[in-house]
Amino acid sequence: MRTKPFNSEVLYPDEPIVQVAQADVAWLKAQAEQTERKRIRLCAHKNVDDSLHEMLIVHTRDTYVRPHKHLDKSESFHVIEGWVDVVLFDDDGEITDVIQMGDYSSGYCFYYRIADPRYHTLLIHSDVLVFHETTNGPFSRSQTAFASWSPTENNTAAVGEFMSKLAKTAATFRSVVE
Repeated sequence: MRTKPFNSEVLYPDEPIVQVAQADVAWLKAQAEQTERKRIRLCAHKNVDDSLHEMLIVHTRDTYVRPHKHLDKSESFHVIEGWVDVVLFDDDGEITDVIQMGDYSSGYCFYYRIADPRYHTLLIHSDVLVFHETTNGPFSRSQTAFASWSPTENNTAAVGEFMSKLAKTAATFRSVVE
C-alpha cells in the first residue's frame, strides 16, 4: 500500500485502487502509536473535495474523540478490530444511547449509521480500535459542531476527568437499559 501523507494523522492513497491487507492494518496501528493524538486514518477517497469519504481509522485506547455532531451529513461506522462504546448525547450532554460495538465475531453490534445530527463520542475499551467510517463530502470543518459541555483536547486534566465520569455514567446507562 503506497500512501502520501496529508499530515501526521491523515494519509491519502498513492495508487488508483485502494487495497488494504492485514499487514497494512498492522502498519497503520504502529503509525498511530507515533502520532501525538494516538490516531491515524487512511482515506480511500482522493481528497477533501470528494463527495464520498471512506476512511480506515485507527485509535488507541487513550484517544479522546471530543463529543461532536455532523451537520447535514450522515456517518456509518464499521468495527474491524477492537471493542468500543459509542455514546450518543442530547444537546444538553445527557446520554441518550450507548452502542456496544466490536468486530463481527464479538457478538456485539459491528455496524451503525447515523443520519441525524447527534452528539457522539467513543469510549475505547480495547488497546486499539480499527474501524471503517463513511460520510458525505466534501469535508468542511464548519459541518462539525463540538459539544460546548465537553472539554477541548488540549485540556488534558479536564479530558481525563470527563472520560472517567463518562465511562461510569455509560456503564450505568447500559445496565439500566439491559
